[in-house]
This record gives sequence, C-alpha cells and structure tokens, in this order.
Amino acid sequence: MEKILDINQLSKHYGPLKAVDNVSFKIEKGHVYGILGPNGSGKSTTLGMVLNVVNPTSGSYSWFEGLTSNHDALKKIGAIIERPNFYPSMDAVQNLKLVCKIKNISTDKIEEKLELVDLLSRKHSPFKTYSLGMKQRLAIASALLNDPEILILDEPTNGLDPQGIRKIRDIIQHIAAQGTTILLASHLLDEVEKVCTHVIVLRKGSMLYCGPVEEMNKNFGSILIDAKDRTTLAEFLKTQTYAGSTEDTMDGFEVKLLSDVDTTKINQDAFNAGIVLSRLMFKKQSLEDQFIELTNN
Repeated sequence: MEKILDINQLSKHYGPLKAVDNVSFKIEKGHVYGILGPNGSGKSTTLGMVLNVVNPTSGSYSWFEGLTSNHDALKKIGAIIERPNFYPSMDAVQNLKLVCKIKNISTDKIEEKLELVDLLSRKHSPFKTYSLGMKQRLAIASALLNDPEILILDEPTNGLDPQGIRKIRDIIQHIAAQGTTILLASHLLDEVEKVCTHVIVLRKGSMLYCGPVEEMNKNFGSILIDAKDRTTLAEFLKTQTYAGSTEDTMDGFEVKLLSDVDTTKINQDAFNAGIVLSRLMFKKQSLEDQFIELTNN
C-alpha cells in the first residue's frame, strides 16, 4: 500500500509542556484516518507540524514515501486547519478564483467543486450571507481545487448543528469514495466511528492507539445481569469462563465478556445452579466505551 505520510517519533514541547510526545503513525493511500482525542490532546499541533506551520521539537515526517520535498508535497495536499476565511462581500466563485490565483492553479474546477459541496445554487451569493455550515463547505471546496491526493481537516464539524454535521459527513464520505485519502482531527467519537476507516487516539500528547476503527471496536461486549440473591449470583459469575471484570451497579452486575456467549445458555446455567435471573441483557461495547477505557488507563 502506498504511503502518503510517515510520522516518526514526532514531538513538540513548549517548555515543560509536551503538546505532542513521540508520536508515530503512517497514513496509507485510499483510507480515511481520524485523529481522535479531547481538546488539548495534541491533534491540531500534530497537523500543524506535518503542514509545516509548526516547527517540531524532535522527530521527523515524510510525505509520499520521501520522494517529494515538503515544499512540493504541499501542492498535493488540501488542508483546512483554521476557520474559513474568505472575503465577506465576494461571492463563492470570486473567492475561489482568488484562491486559484494564490495557488497558481486553473479555475476550471470551481463549479465542479461547488457542486460537490452542494453550493452551486449559491455560487453568486456573498460569503457573508452563508451559514456556518455553508462557510465550512466552501472551505472544503477551496481545499479540493487542486485535486489533492490527501485532504486534511481539523475539527470539520465544530460548532455545526446536527443537519450541518450530517452534510459535512456525507461530503467527506463522497470525497473518500472518489479515492481521496482523508485525515481529520476530531473530538467527536460518533464522527470518527461513522466516517473513518482508521483511528489514531491521542491523550495529553501521547498516542494510545493506532489502527482500524473496527479493530479498536472489536470486543465481546458485556451483559447486565441481576437476581434476587446477588451474593449467590456473584459466586456463580466467578466460575464462568466468559465472565471478565464485574461492576456492581444499581441495575445489577455489568460483566465484561471475554468470549462469545449465548444469553439463553447463561440463563439456563444460572437456573441449573439454583439462580432465577431477574435481568439479563447484552450490551455491545461502543467506540465511546473503548475510548473512555483507553484514556482513563
């Protein structure tokens, strides 16, 4: 698989503060990567370093397998790492023509990109009349004018309402389906789970996980189980090979599963042990549960 970006032990320190600490990961062509972490985890700083706007303290990175200089690589990258910044009185076409002039690229793709982000009908409306979601979509259009090999987005849905988030998500999925590699930073688990194929989890500048979303979310889930005699139930659970850590809650025991198990069998085995269950419910562990477990540890 062709490597778009290779990051090796990249760090950025501000005095004693380690904004990014020895982070290493690879971005391969044709995937959608999410850098996931709470505010202050180092997402934006990492993007800033690979886009040559923040100087690393140590470590290295290379674009396109090291065959392209950083200067030339930037011509093959589309990026939005700040709030959309266009001239308020100019319309979409005028603003994008100016972007083309600055980037020294053709204006031929303007209408095509406006159609892709669903702004073609508003192409002659002044930028100041756009909603926040429309402004963000225009920024995406501007980042796509050079048909980049990779699109980098920093918190693309930040501040948007649910409809605006859904619109941006659909656009990202459409762009990815056309073969463009995407790297986005987000603190929204739902966004990463629905859009990304791979995830990099950061916390306080350190990387906790890097790999496919489905692998991070690959688990056996848990069960919520209860009975009138909780003491006997607790002893029963200790003898079951499928039962991992057990948490005592108001609604019963939440048991992390170590293997696949049929709830019908659990019920039958409990009954055979003289336990009548009052509650038995399967719960699949979500990406949010995995993320919280990672960051708490």
